Amino acid sequence: MDDKISDLLNALAEPTRLRALQIVWDGDEHCVCDLMDQLGATQSRMSRHMSRLKAAGLLSDRRDAQWVRYRRRQDVPQAWVDIIDSILAALPSPSGVPADRKLESAC
Repeated sequence: MDDKISDLLNALAEPTRLRALQIVWDGDEHCVCDLMDQLGATQSRMSRHMSRLKAAGLLSDRRDAQWVRYRRRQDVPQAWVDIIDSILAALPSPSGVPADRKLESAC
């Protein structure tokens, strides 16, 4: 199996990473503190998961004071987008929040 596809599938295999990707995949920028709140993860755990998704080539980040903000990379290969879109479509809405309702940022 191609190493890059294997890396993608390994990145998606962890439930917290998959849920985080589900939130960030909307194209907006998301603060790690919001992801922590929505997913019930500690800052160190959330940062490790987001670093893994970034290393897989799915996310970009931006430092904002003490927080890091993540967003979907625009140059993700279309074949990967198709795979991820299919997987995310099979998941329930993150944290029970309707997809059309934005959460206010605590950051």
